[in-house]
Amino acid sequence: MAVSEVLSPPRQASDSRRMGYALGLGAVAIWACYLALAKRGVSGGLTGMDFALLRFGTAGLVMLPWLLKHGIGDLAGVGWGRGVVLAAFAGPLFILSGVAGFAFAPLAHGALVQPATIVVASSILAAWVFRDRPDRARVIGIAVIVAGLVTIAGPSLWSGSAHVLLGDGLFVLAGLLWAAFTVMTRHWAIPALPATAAVSVLSMIVIVPIYFATQDLSRLAALPLEVLVLQVLVQGVLSGVLAVILFTRAVERLGPGHAAIFPAMVPAVAVLVGIPIAGEWPNAWQMLGLTFVTAGVLVAVGLLRWNNFERVWGEVKRRASSLSVTP
Repeated sequence: MAVSEVLSPPRQASDSRRMGYALGLGAVAIWACYLALAKRGVSGGLTGMDFALLRFGTAGLVMLPWLLKHGIGDLAGVGWGRGVVLAAFAGPLFILSGVAGFAFAPLAHGALVQPATIVVASSILAAWVFRDRPDRARVIGIAVIVAGLVTIAGPSLWSGSAHVLLGDGLFVLAGLLWAAFTVMTRHWAIPALPATAAVSVLSMIVIVPIYFATQDLSRLAALPLEVLVLQVLVQGVLSGVLAVILFTRAVERLGPGHAAIFPAMVPAVAVLVGIPIAGEWPNAWQMLGLTFVTAGVLVAVGLLRWNNFERVWGEVKRRASSLSVTP
């Protein structure tokens, strides 16, 4: 047997994992821009329904031609039953619960509760459905990531009154919905494009009639044209279509347990993206949190191994003892 034949499967698996991480990081970059622009939109008076229309109205129109070409009768092979379930998880309810949480809880809570719920719930569901039990490195990495999210939230995490619990509950709901979407796309082996098309088109069918029956376009019309175009592009095309495709393909290659780290990275990356978009520089808490999140991700994906820390720490202690002077 040739050497290339022996080495080919591991090499292909390694290449697939690297591509999975690249796809996930692409989704993280887009979602970070989405968060930064969403913050600007909320400051400009947009509501959760406005964001739902921007996201699914645009994404649905973008994906409808593809779905018509590949078979709308069975949602391009997804099936209407599974499509409805996926849209229930990643559709309007996900967006509305995440945005509505900010009406009751401060931004710091949203930066912690929702991504932490996603990473923990995805890992638990993956262990239950796929028997994908996390190893020590991934558990440690997830713990460090959550610690980083707590640090990014800073002292304001502990502020607020009793009704903040309602907002936190909405953030938890959003996190659980996305975790369920992540696991079910892998469980049903639904490819990224059909899954995105099904969620986008079904969500558009639901949200557009509800929006025009209960809202008007005055808030969107009040936005400067260039801001409105940017919101449509980022919220609908990039976040609603491209990022979902990238993330779903990352789940295909890495599994839901490993891919769960990507949503948890979004608040940290959004802090950096906020510098050019919103002109906001990270404070000391956020910089420390960024360091924690980065370290946690590197540990979770195996680029930083815990036994390396133990070996380095043992060497430091050995050298320190050798330098000590005994009387």
